[in-house]
Amino acid sequence: MMKRLLAVVVAALGTLALAQPTARAAGGDSAITHMQQTADGLQLLVSVPEGADVKLGDVAVTVDGTTVDATAAAVGTSAAVRRTTVLAIDTSNSMKGAKFSAAKAAALQFLASVPDDVYVGVVTFDGKVATDLKPTRDRAAATGVVNGLTLSAGTHLYDGVVAAVQASGSDGQRSLLVLSDGADESTTPLGSATSAISDAGALVDVVAVDQAASDSALTSLADAGHGKVLPADPTALATTFTGEAQALARQVLVTAQVPSSVAATEATVKVSFGAVTASAFGKVRAAQAPTPAVASAPAGFVLPDWGMYGGVAALGLGLMVLLVLLVPRPVAPLSAEQRVVSYTATGRNAPKRRGHRAESEEVLAGAKTAAADLLKRNAGLEARIAARLDAAGSELKPAEWLLLHTAITVVATLFGLLLGRGNLVIGIVFLALGVVGPWIYLGMRRNRRRKAFNRGLPDTLQLISGSLAAGLSLQQALDTVVNDGVEPIAGEFRRVLVETRLGVALEEALVGVAARFESKDFGWVVMAIRIQRQVGGNLAELLDTVAATMREREYLRRQVSALAAEGKLSAIVLGLLPPLFMLYLTLTNWTYVSPLFTDIRGLVMLAGGTLWLGVGVFWMSRLVKVEV
Repeated sequence: MMKRLLAVVVAALGTLALAQPTARAAGGDSAITHMQQTADGLQLLVSVPEGADVKLGDVAVTVDGTTVDATAAAVGTSAAVRRTTVLAIDTSNSMKGAKFSAAKAAALQFLASVPDDVYVGVVTFDGKVATDLKPTRDRAAATGVVNGLTLSAGTHLYDGVVAAVQASGSDGQRSLLVLSDGADESTTPLGSATSAISDAGALVDVVAVDQAASDSALTSLADAGHGKVLPADPTALATTFTGEAQALARQVLVTAQVPSSVAATEATVKVSFGAVTASAFGKVRAAQAPTPAVASAPAGFVLPDWGMYGGVAALGLGLMVLLVLLVPRPVAPLSAEQRVVSYTATGRNAPKRRGHRAESEEVLAGAKTAAADLLKRNAGLEARIAARLDAAGSELKPAEWLLLHTAITVVATLFGLLLGRGNLVIGIVFLALGVVGPWIYLGMRRNRRRKAFNRGLPDTLQLISGSLAAGLSLQQALDTVVNDGVEPIAGEFRRVLVETRLGVALEEALVGVAARFESKDFGWVVMAIRIQRQVGGNLAELLDTVAATMREREYLRRQVSALAAEGKLSAIVLGLLPPLFMLYLTLTNWTYVSPLFTDIRGLVMLAGGTLWLGVGVFWMSRLVKVEV
């Protein structure tokens, strides 16, 4: 039972090592540092201990106990496996003096000793992290970078390790040589650095300058990279770096041919050169893809990347075409003979009006009926829509507006999904714009009509006063405004006359105008007309006085508006800049802003920022709003 349990534990530990190279043994023992499957066979990088007597012709390889054919060669003579080493150097102010000079000298000694086929990169970390040199075999460029290193405040050790892992790439054997003399001072957790090392399968050795080798953080970094912590004082740095370079020079490339008798995709591989042996557990052949039970598409068919975007575009185009088809098209008027036939024909002899226009009208009428039935079940919504349309001067009915609003929302959502390449967040943003945008448009039209009404009201009152002074009645004076006035006043007074002809009192009809435009000035006019009709007096003179008062108020209102224009513009810019910039970043650099929507901390920051932005916009709008 103990032997079986031990076998299970060994197998589990081996499974955990599948995604990364095998660890180097501590103390300079031999080890398989990298395994990869190529067309030439299974490629193995074997580290040989210093001073070991290794004969390449004596290589022997077994895979799960099965002896396989293998050849060995010095790594420098073959480019089959890429080797990359990144120097992560601490450039904080604590390295000032002899330590920094020794570190630069050691790095230069490493560059002089490392094999020519090894790609070398340089990453520095202090208060910030910089990739000073991407991995290259140009030793002159690397030497220039090392000679130009300077010191700065801070020690972002963990960020520097993560940047070094990223700079090492994703191919071949990747190793990091980290040099630091202090603890990390950033907010990045140690787990981020160790996870980056483990996920990349990089080999990591840490040189601790004037520090104890038992430092827990440095030990964790070295353990994640299956390396070791190398304590060194400034005088021993050159020896340490030279030893690391010589370890790369002693590596041997072994190419093994895995026979078909080995069915497993992962196995234990053992390499021996006489007394020198190394073993590892890893992938020895590519896994076979499962054969599908039923072929759902022709062989070789792959949906292109633009397939989803093309589908969204086709759906949006289809909806737009449907909306266009629903719009009735004008047709030529019927002749007198056709009208007589259409009115007198009955039964089967009646001509059937079919065609595109008739079918479009039927579909549109059905949609309007459905929208009207929906609004009848929500009288409050219908009343609000009707009031908005009335104030904006729109001739649409509430049911028609509801259909148009729904179509705009659907088209805006599809456009957002297409623009964001299927991004749900952008789709929701455009959905919100489709829902809110039409209401904002109606509000803008209402404000424009109200301003135009108030702007033309003094001249209108002057026209009514002149008509009354000429002997016309009040209704005749209003008819004069309808004929000679400007919009929207002429249209509203036309409505007043129509309502009076239907039995509505003149004062009530005028009160309706004041309510639709929310005009205090016209409310005073209605009040003056009501009082004059009850107690008598000279209405023409009264209207002249009211018109003069309105002109003075309008002059003061414009002066206040000019003085507050800068504040209003500032409020608009400060209020719109954050959401518009967020939308721009979402469209152009989703990776950068995605934590705000995918991480709980980002959601809290987003909610807090929105709250404070709303509070700031509210108070700025209150400060620049002056009642006249």
